[in-house]
Amino acid sequence: MHLIPATLSPALLSMAVAAGPDGLMGFLGGPSGQLVFYGVLMVGLMYFMIIRPQQRRAKEHATKIGGIKRGDTVILASGLIGKVVRVEDQELGLEIAQNVTVKVVKALVHEVRARTEAANDPKG
Repeated sequence: MHLIPATLSPALLSMAVAAGPDGLMGFLGGPSGQLVFYGVLMVGLMYFMIIRPQQRRAKEHATKIGGIKRGDTVILASGLIGKVVRVEDQELGLEIAQNVTVKVVKALVHEVRARTEAANDPKG
């Protein structure tokens, strides 16, 4: 007979009794324990394959947006390309054609090209 301390809660007590004579190791070795093991393994894989890379991309995007300065060429998420003429806290003034300036939200910037990159671009 196993001695169970009186300080165990009723839920833990029922788990310990249900685990059988081997206790926790018996629980982990059984089918329920395998299910728990594979569940923890799947959560770990999801974290390293989905959540962590997404956090890294979001951090890189925030760094790119924070580094935008006047004269940079940017590409918006819609595909619109323009030259930055004004930088505010949350918005940009973007010149999309000669004497045509639009106001866009910074979060919609997909890619930032520095002035030198835009000058070396053969497309324009």
